[in-house]
Amino acid sequence: MTNTIGPEDPGQTRSLDELELLLDIARTLDKHVELRSSLGPLLSLIELRAGLHWGMVTLLNRKTGLLKIEEAYGLTAEEKDRGVYRLGEGLVGRVFESGNSVIVPDLSKDSRFLNRAKSRSAKDLAGLTYYCVPIRSGGGVIGTLSAERRVESDDPEGRRERDIRLLEQISTIIADSAKLRERILEEQFLLRQSGIIPRDDNRNINRGGVIAEGSSIIGTSKAMRSAYEMLVQVAPSDATVLISGESGTGKELFAAEIHRLSRRSGNVFVRINCAALPESVIESELFGHEKGAFTGAVAQRKGRFELAHGGTLFLDEIGDLSPQVQVKLLRVLQEREIERVGGTGPVKVDVRLIAASNRNLEEDAASGKFREDLFYRLNVFPIHAPPLRERRSDIILLADHFAEKYAEKNGKAIKRISTPAIDLLTSYSWPGNVRELENCIERAVILSADMVIHSHNLPPSLQSAESTNTEPTTTLDAALSRLEKELIVEALKMSGGNMAAAARHLGITERQMGLRVHHYGINWRLYRITKM
Repeated sequence: MTNTIGPEDPGQTRSLDELELLLDIARTLDKHVELRSSLGPLLSLIELRAGLHWGMVTLLNRKTGLLKIEEAYGLTAEEKDRGVYRLGEGLVGRVFESGNSVIVPDLSKDSRFLNRAKSRSAKDLAGLTYYCVPIRSGGGVIGTLSAERRVESDDPEGRRERDIRLLEQISTIIADSAKLRERILEEQFLLRQSGIIPRDDNRNINRGGVIAEGSSIIGTSKAMRSAYEMLVQVAPSDATVLISGESGTGKELFAAEIHRLSRRSGNVFVRINCAALPESVIESELFGHEKGAFTGAVAQRKGRFELAHGGTLFLDEIGDLSPQVQVKLLRVLQEREIERVGGTGPVKVDVRLIAASNRNLEEDAASGKFREDLFYRLNVFPIHAPPLRERRSDIILLADHFAEKYAEKNGKAIKRISTPAIDLLTSYSWPGNVRELENCIERAVILSADMVIHSHNLPPSLQSAESTNTEPTTTLDAALSRLEKELIVEALKMSGGNMAAAARHLGITERQMGLRVHHYGINWRLYRITKM
């Protein structure tokens, strides 16, 4: 399916996939603090979605006047740091000098490339088409973007024309991103010089994939933006919020974000997992207790409601509360006061309550498993945290975020996630949602030995038959025939070679049994029991 667009050439067509790729590239550039850190994921997207391999980005170093390799597939960090191009040097230097795109239909026939591609033989390069386009900004060239493809098409010239046009569009997005970052840095410098912001202020426009400035929620999908819009609307009020969603979807992050955006953000945010505490202590944890209220209560103790006074209290997995505690919680919501265990009088509390559950509380209320009146007290403003399978466009953003997080935590350098690994991550259903993804990436970072997260670093549950070379070696008919023969032989063994009894055991007629025994060449006499 293609859509005809383009004010430059009305006859030009661009596929919907291509438009989505350009949008995801723009999002990838937007979510990183440094332009350089976004280039690895960008090249992975180009490889995965457009089939353009061996990508490389160079940018101009204004101090030296040389083009420096910022990101390149197949190069180590040390090689990238040493990699520079001078004006007119090689294909990259030629593009930088002329400002014109270059297409080389067969790399094995270009001596300028062979001289630099020491690790790749002419045989490896045969038939590869090489593209290199300038990255222009402010009327000048600030870098280059290059990639390769083995063109196997009925229309190779048309394929090359589409490839070079796509790379030129991507280079424009990179240039705009670089220009915006440069402008922001200039403005911040002027603001620091004037004293408007502190000189040690480290703010910048990039948010590492977060949905809004200062937020810890990562995601740009439609489902996440819709949920976040609801969150922003309710945050300034004191309304009770009920967050629903499967385990691992980030309900606690939603609650923390509501508190951050609320008028209570300067006060405490207290959280408690109702499912993690036994029923015997949950009441004391929530409401506190007086000295001597029970064995072991050697002093008065404030509960979470009192500790959260003036701030926000988050009750996670509220559906697991016992009926007795539900009754007391309903009274708190109605009266805005608590009574400590063993206490004799009420204690006023000013608390904004946010609750969450991975269960369907509406169904539980209808079936009597959860108090209906409490459900309606909690369900003032419901928000649904979408599961990861409904926000697949966020998977790469989250994986990149967790890779950076655990690389730093484990003292490792992770430069990119390989294309096969991205394929596995985006095709998996993620029943454990974001928490499961985070655990998978942490494991992969620990196992990575070459600064790349490969598909074999991911858990077996994510592996496919193709990635593990375990594709079926037989046809469906052959497998079913083998199973049928095994079942007939087992039935004959159990019946002592009695075909009528074996047929009854298998639920088929004696005639069908006879035909199948004949078809598979089974010697039923071998299973007869000989009487001694």
